[in-house]
Amino acid sequence: MANPKNTPTLDSVASLNADGSRRYVHPAEVSGRYDRIRRAVFAILFAILFAVPWIKIDGHPAILLDIPRRQFFLFGEIFNAQDGWMLLFLAGGLGLSLLFLTSISGRLWCGFACPQTVMIEGVFRVIERWTEGPREARIKLEQAPWTANKIARKAAKHLAFLAMASLFAHTILGYFIPIRSLWGVLLSGPRAHMEAFFWTLGLTALFYFDFGWFREQFCVIMCPYGRLQSVLTDQESLVVGYDVKRGEPRGKLNVIGNGDCVDCKRCIAVCPTGIDIRQGLQLDCIGCTACIDACDAIMDKVQKPRGLIRMDSLKGFQGGVTKLLRPRTIAYAVGGLLGIVVFSVALRSRTAFAANLLRPTSAPYVVENEEVRNVFRLKLVSKRSEPSTLTVKPPAVDGITFVVPQREVTLPPMGAMEVPVIATMARSSYQTPVALKFEVASPERTQQVNATFLGPGK
Repeated sequence: MANPKNTPTLDSVASLNADGSRRYVHPAEVSGRYDRIRRAVFAILFAILFAVPWIKIDGHPAILLDIPRRQFFLFGEIFNAQDGWMLLFLAGGLGLSLLFLTSISGRLWCGFACPQTVMIEGVFRVIERWTEGPREARIKLEQAPWTANKIARKAAKHLAFLAMASLFAHTILGYFIPIRSLWGVLLSGPRAHMEAFFWTLGLTALFYFDFGWFREQFCVIMCPYGRLQSVLTDQESLVVGYDVKRGEPRGKLNVIGNGDCVDCKRCIAVCPTGIDIRQGLQLDCIGCTACIDACDAIMDKVQKPRGLIRMDSLKGFQGGVTKLLRPRTIAYAVGGLLGIVVFSVALRSRTAFAANLLRPTSAPYVVENEEVRNVFRLKLVSKRSEPSTLTVKPPAVDGITFVVPQREVTLPPMGAMEVPVIATMARSSYQTPVALKFEVASPERTQQVNATFLGPGK
């Protein structure tokens, strides 16, 4: 439902006009203890984003997702497509850890570390304030007719938006193409790398649209994590909330019977989604804590205690004691820890190569000159960034002769090779299928590869 008076209510969306059109939210600047923490977190996250592609570990980028070659580098560990199952446990563990954080602190992730918030509040709103001024000036500019001054300011803002969107798109590209070779890719022109060019172009357009215009609409309408908040939190989860008992009835200062809220509406002015936190917990709240800093500043001015708006649980706002460790938080924590532990154990126990015995797509065996012959392809895949030497040892089985042209194979870095294996048995000796156990050994570890020798039935 649209908001006819452009004042937030629980039955309307503050970012919609009476006719259903978009009402652009212009949050005011705020400063305070939470804002300083957020800015520090933003700085750390931006430093990580830009620095990681340049960091090398064992001669490889700290993070590189080389999709065409199916090679993935993650902080010194090298993965290929066959290791995808391990990353599922890592992703599951991190996902459950986020649920654990949500069950304790609500949408703190959204307000402090979500890429949507970090990009908008850390970069794009900063540009908007530089080019168009503070909140009141931006609102006045939006309502003003198109003049040379408005066109110049809008053009400067959107050119800066495009430049930052392009910068972030190329930075993301550096996680898929080695960053040190990216400049050469750019200089070679779009025709030489059409796929990378269109991905970068698409990301630039997406970032420009999302961070420059769509903004809080993504959080309010599209974000699935925000929609899950109501089932992940309970009465003891920490949320940004308003102390009704202390603040109501709101009104002028020093009037007998009034609460501490002076109804200055400063909490609404600084909210990036345009809500009124005094109306209770809402899905539109992203937990950015801007309203806390704004309210604390007003409380300091009127010489009232801070905390009228604060981080607390619904139980805490009612005077109860909040328990952070509860069955749901313990379950999320155990699940997240289990996923990370399984990933760590799998990572430590994995071999530096993969070996598989494959049969040809034709007949499983051939009978010729009273002999039964099985042909296999031993596929070897290296998971190392340097050449590796493997030794192939066929099993010792009575009556079966093995021909392995290459008993010792040197694989290139992250390379693959196929070795033919021929097994032969006299037809008169074959009774039933015979289990074969080959050994493929590197200097560090030996892996067993199983196959079955097949022949004609009696």
